[in-house]
Amino acid sequence: MLRQYFRFARSHKVVLVDPTRGVKAKGPSGFSGTTVAVDQQRQMFRRWITGTDAHPHEALLGTLALLHAASSREVRLLRVEDLDLTSRTIRLGKRPHQVPMDPASWSVLQRCLAHRADLPTENPHVIVTRITKGTRAPASTAYVSHLLDPCGVPARTLRCTRLADLVSTLDPKLVAAALGMDPEGVMIYLADHVDEQRLPLPSNS
Repeated sequence: MLRQYFRFARSHKVVLVDPTRGVKAKGPSGFSGTTVAVDQQRQMFRRWITGTDAHPHEALLGTLALLHAASSREVRLLRVEDLDLTSRTIRLGKRPHQVPMDPASWSVLQRCLAHRADLPTENPHVIVTRITKGTRAPASTAYVSHLLDPCGVPARTLRCTRLADLVSTLDPKLVAAALGMDPEGVMIYLADHVDEQRLPLPSNS
């Protein structure tokens, strides 16, 4: 609107200089990346938790990314020694605290451990492939990057979905502290709008 006004004013010699010339408008400050719709999240969740088609590695990566904002790297480097079977918590990456596992995530983790035990292997990582079972190396980055191909959604998008949800509903500083991230890195996931479904219902009084 200002650009149009000053172009009009200058053309009619109301002003001599257009102050908006060369000024670029900033884009929206809220998160504008790709996220997964709730219906699709539920569909994938059912595939990983109750379905029988998903490979245990796919289910683990997908569930941890969607529910716990885990990165592919955190899941790829997850070791058996990072699991606390008594408290049902795991250590993810550089997060300052153990991450409590909900029943669904814990059941997926147990399936992945059962798959690992069937190999068998002395590899210390949770995700072990036929190539790495005779070594102590983690699964390759390429292998993990293709685990969610059957779903058509990369782990990064699932993680972004969870981060955007956490930052929009909780204190971003607390989210950053819990995930071991810089506050500046978390703030980019702050949305510029609120989902109407999250708003309280209007009072009848």
